[in-house]
Amino acid sequence: MAALLEVKGLKAFYGQTQSLYDVAFDIPNGGITTLLGANGAGKTTTLRAICNMVRSEGTVRFDGKDIVGQPTEEIVRLRIAHVPEGRGTFTTLTVEENLRIAAYTRKDKQGVRDELERVFSYFPRLKERVQQQAGTLSGGEQQMLAIARALMLKPRLMLLDEPSFGLAPLVVVEIFRILKLINQEEQVSILLVEQNAALALDLASHAYVLETGKVVMSGPSSVVKNDENVRKSYLGY
Repeated sequence: MAALLEVKGLKAFYGQTQSLYDVAFDIPNGGITTLLGANGAGKTTTLRAICNMVRSEGTVRFDGKDIVGQPTEEIVRLRIAHVPEGRGTFTTLTVEENLRIAAYTRKDKQGVRDELERVFSYFPRLKERVQQQAGTLSGGEQQMLAIARALMLKPRLMLLDEPSFGLAPLVVVEIFRILKLINQEEQVSILLVEQNAALALDLASHAYVLETGKVVMSGPSSVVKNDENVRKSYLGY
């Protein structure tokens, strides 16, 4: 399967402090890849570097095009959708307003309406709350809204940062079920950063383990899952 995203020699910096050291990985077109690692390992920074939200060096190619140094808004126009940790919803706006803002660059009103219905088919709970203020939704519903808003871009690649954070286990299972559906039905590639390593490895086909800004292990999820160090450090057995 051809790579949709290729990252090589990626370095990232906050001021004078280097956070990533020659990180390299590929995401196959239509595949799901997960980045595992402890807090501070560089997972979130990797997503930010792809979107040019931190100072970075190296090679990031999307569909064969080098995007390092591109303005973040241009990267979004390439249909790379970033769902940040903390969800980033506009809490004073309604569910519908949040979703329509995500499609603000689109001129085809009927297309946007069709997109809304498609998104609601994945998240019927949001349709029930379409006129409700986003800040009054539960944590799980806000996470669903964040993912739904990314879907309004018709993304080719979704970057998901800790989608399970702070959510009840049953809600997390439902969100991961929907992510799998989106990947299968829409052929959206996914790069998943997730503390729940067991769920992430079940969803993804390939995994990379980061430690202090470096990739220390990679391979098919089934292989990574059975590595003794991964089991002890991330899976708890």
